[in-house]
Parts: sequence; structure tokens; C-alpha cells
Amino acid sequence: MTIYRIDEHVKGKVMQSILLLNAKGGSGKTTIATNLASLYAQAGFKTAVLDYDPQGSSHYWGSLRENCGRPPVHLIDASHKRTGITRAFQLKTPPDTERVIIDTPAGISRDLLREAVDRADMIIIPVTPSPIDIHATAGFVRELMLTLKTRARNIPIGIIANRTRQKMPIYQPLEKFLNGLNIPFLASLSDSDHYIDASACGIGIHEMDAKLTAQERSEWMPLIQWVDENLPHATSTENLPLRAAAN
Repeated sequence: MTIYRIDEHVKGKVMQSILLLNAKGGSGKTTIATNLASLYAQAGFKTAVLDYDPQGSSHYWGSLRENCGRPPVHLIDASHKRTGITRAFQLKTPPDTERVIIDTPAGISRDLLREAVDRADMIIIPVTPSPIDIHATAGFVRELMLTLKTRARNIPIGIIANRTRQKMPIYQPLEKFLNGLNIPFLASLSDSDHYIDASACGIGIHEMDAKLTAQERSEWMPLIQWVDENLPHATSTENLPLRAAAN
């Protein structure tokens, strides 16, 4: 069986944030966010989810997780500004937090986009394999690049093909566009019912039976490796998070 573990001598305490973005709805941002959060929590990191989505899907997943006996994930509601407290206090994570996964809504406003980008060390953009979604994502990436330029941010960005099915077309138009911007196409994640089953229990696919989710775990490996290689502050002696080990 394949498991994920942390090498304790290289596990650091630097807080790092992964931002899930796409202005187009239905791209699966929350699914990726909750699976990343559960993966880090299971691996031993103090993990939080910053939920900008008014639908509160990540929060609902977190409420289910509280009763499933898995490592905790701290949830923060960032979807609206609360009165009586500062925004900084509202978004404050516990002091020992090591990983923050930022889940954002469809149609994110420019103000929230700038706020989320300012908190991010890395951006992952899931896109579904529809010509309309690919076209919309290309336009969104252009806007994001402009936001990063105006905010003087130079952080890693990667694209995921999400909810793919067999015999779906290759993403050549999007890949061509991304190559011109030097943005990598990271992984292709299948449209699997295992994600639905995991979400209904407040867990992630990496916390399900390894044999049952072997295909999904294999599809995640390029994404996990890219995240590990591109998180800032990570060196050969610090924050080397997820290692595959045979058990």
C-alpha cells in the first residue's frame, strides 16, 4: 500500500499558502482545496482552509470532518467582512499553522482577488475540459497576470485539468496559451465518484482505501511533486512535505 508521510527532520514551521482560483464556476476548486487540506493534515501539517466562497462548501466539508476522527483542519470564513473586528483579525490563522489552502468563489471580485493573491505563495487554477471553460480560463489568466504585475508578485502558477473523462479532447489551445506565459499544465484529474464519497465524509481521497483510489492517487502525484518543488522557502533541509513510501 502507498501512503504519504512527513520526514520529521525536514518538516518546517514556515506558513505557506496555496490559492485555488478560477472565475468560472464548476471547475472544482473546493474539491481540490479540501483534498489538498486533508492531504497535508494527514501528513502531519497544521492546516487551515481560508474559505472565500459564500456557498460555504469547504466549511460544510470541515463540519463533517470534525466527526470522522481524522487530523483536524481549521476553517476560516473569509466570504464576507464581519463588523466589529478588523479584517486581519477575521482572517488570522492559529499561530502554529503551516499550510493554508485558500478556496475562492466563482466570479471573484477584483478586491477579493487582490486580497487572496496577497496572501498566496502559490496559485493553482483548475479548469474543466469544455471549450467555453478553456476560453474563459485563458481570459481569467490574463487578468490574473495583470493583477500579479500590479501587486508586484512573482509566484508559481499551475493549471489542472479537472473532472476529465475518457476520450475527452486534449487541451491544446489552453496549453499553447500557457506555454507563451511559461505556466505549466500540471495534471489531469478524472471525474471520479470517489471524490464525492470522500467529500460526503469530510475526508480526502488520500484518506480512503489506497487500492480503491489507486488511479486518483496516481493522477495527483505530478501535482504534489510540483507543489513540493515550487513552494517558496522549501530547501533540501526545510519543508519537504510529501514523500511516497511503501508500507
